[in-house]
Amino acid sequence: MEPIIKVENLWHTYPTGNITALREVSLNINRGELIGVIGQNGSGKTTLVKHFIGLLKPTRGKVFIDGEDTEPLKVQQLAAKVGYVYQNPNHQLFARTVQEELEFGPNNLGVPKEEVQERVEQAIKFFGLEELRYLHPYRIGFPLRKLVGMATIYTMKPDIFILDEPTTGQDNITTQKVYRLIKKLRDEGATVLCVAHDMILLSEVVDRMLVLRDSEVIMDASPREVFSNNEIMASTHLAPPQITSLSLNLRKNKNKLDDVVLSVDEMLALSKDSNQKEKI
Repeated sequence: MEPIIKVENLWHTYPTGNITALREVSLNINRGELIGVIGQNGSGKTTLVKHFIGLLKPTRGKVFIDGEDTEPLKVQQLAAKVGYVYQNPNHQLFARTVQEELEFGPNNLGVPKEEVQERVEQAIKFFGLEELRYLHPYRIGFPLRKLVGMATIYTMKPDIFILDEPTTGQDNITTQKVYRLIKKLRDEGATVLCVAHDMILLSEVVDRMLVLRDSEVIMDASPREVFSNNEIMASTHLAPPQITSLSLNLRKNKNKLDDVVLSVDEMLALSKDSNQKEKI
């Protein structure tokens, strides 16, 4: 099966300051995968995903979305396939009401009027925006405003969702909605990329992690493999979730991934299993 995102020897150099932000990046992302993109600030994460929505074009190399070379495509053409949720919703929202924000994307794509309203109602219900429907987006708090930004992309139903730091600035209630959103997108067959520093989020929802450092992808593996690689984690100045760090310190076989846990539930399950084996 053709990967939904294919990157071949991608380089990107910003004209201002002649800064190379990406070098020799090659990767495939399959339809329906949940991908985490991590790395310290300036590692190239945002530069990479902006190539997927056409905001940036390769200096060298190729990027294909669903088999199409992005080089000649405009942002508007890619918007039907790739949706980007900005870290700061203020960079994304512009309409007079939440309702108008949700309608704009599908209307712009030429979706029939009745279907637009169906999508809007689905988004309002899922994100709990009923009481905000007729408010100006800038008159609601930041966590809810960020949910509105996610909802505007959800109504467009792209094949690929890119979430840039989706839990930054969120309280616990809205963070849980982000978790449910990602799982819902998985159930609907969407491909999701989470660019994040929130290791707890990534440990619980993604299948693979792309690790960037100094403009290069230095690891492409499962969360367990990435978190258990001390050298990689130290080089990116990032830390695994606390429960994962605890399991790494406790495990007896340093080469065994089964003892690397990604959540409290996994730790409890592992403890029960160990206790049962000891009784036997």
